[in-house]
Amino acid sequence: MGRLLAIDYGRKRCGIAVTDPLRIVATALATVPSAQLVSFVKDYVAREGVDEIIVGLPKTLAGEPSESMRYITPAINRLKKEIPGIPVVFHDERFTSTLAHRAMIDSGVKKNDRRDKAAIDRMAAVIILNGYLDAMQMSNKR
Repeated sequence: MGRLLAIDYGRKRCGIAVTDPLRIVATALATVPSAQLVSFVKDYVAREGVDEIIVGLPKTLAGEPSESMRYITPAINRLKKEIPGIPVVFHDERFTSTLAHRAMIDSGVKKNDRRDKAAIDRMAAVIILNGYLDAMQMSNKR
């Protein structure tokens, strides 16, 4: 069993999180400029066993894909082309940035440190990955 890698894609930067090889714990890995996402993921996948890539799917409150899909789709298509052997799936990311900010407050992160958008992006990727793991667990129980 290999790791799962999650991406919180943004126009400027992407938060990245991974699981351990047993897929028990999701941890923040990095924040990379969006233009460097494909090369970062290719390098990581070459070093570590990754079975699947999960990308945050931005949706509106009505559940429809949001406007930001117009810049996410081309980037993820490039990723799929460069790493054809690893499935890429989307997972709902509604409210992940808000949840990430709230988690930082709840864990006692100082106000100045909470302004670090890169840290919020990493935390959002962890939340996406945990949501995906929870969904996998629920579907296995059925």
